[in-house]
Amino acid sequence: MATSDVAVGIIFLAQTVVGALGSSSLLLHYLVLYFTGCRVRHTDLILQHLFVANLLALLCRGVPQTAAAFGVKDFLSDFECKMLFYLHRVGRGVSMGSTCLLGVFQAIKISPGDSRWAELKVKAPMYIGSSIYLSWILYLLVNVVFLMHMTGRRSNKNFTILKDFVYCSSVRHDTTTDSLHAALLTFPDVVCVGLMLWASSSMVLILHRHKQRMQQVHKPSSPRSSPESRATKTILLL
Repeated sequence: MATSDVAVGIIFLAQTVVGALGSSSLLLHYLVLYFTGCRVRHTDLILQHLFVANLLALLCRGVPQTAAAFGVKDFLSDFECKMLFYLHRVGRGVSMGSTCLLGVFQAIKISPGDSRWAELKVKAPMYIGSSIYLSWILYLLVNVVFLMHMTGRRSNKNFTILKDFVYCSSVRHDTTTDSLHAALLTFPDVVCVGLMLWASSSMVLILHRHKQRMQQVHKPSSPRSSPESRATKTILLL
């Protein structure tokens, strides 16, 4: 085995272990808060599903990638390949959807009371649960395509055209079919990214306006950056 392959395997292993432990610890923390009857915020439900989705995506991609990097490639059956790719895509999609929902919810919550979001600001917490479960259903349905196209490398089936994924393979189709599948899989991600950009821009604009109003009322007495500036930097960094 080449040294580069070992290095890649170690990197995959470290990322998978650290990510899985981090997501599991945070999820356990919120579960303890829930079962002990502690008061939780509305965003905590989003975070719980986000950690579950991240854990699902990490394990379903990180474990086989690590094994393949260490030279173990032909170890998955057709069914195992289908389920791993399917669950990874579902976890990845729900993770993006949950992050998008969290950003949109925060943008609505910090919006001024006299804005056009005032009515939705009050009702938003009631829609969190249904929005999350709708996200799971959406990505469970959209990614069904992977259950039809993925196959194991040790499969006895004969396919003329295959796309190799190191430890699994995918059946290629004509250009039109592949383009339709790509559009179907990409559309929800594009919508989520667009909403996240809108939410981040809205929060930065709201914080900027709030900072200007505060400067008009109170003269700055400290050289330290204002809470609005620190929050804006965090939003831009994320």
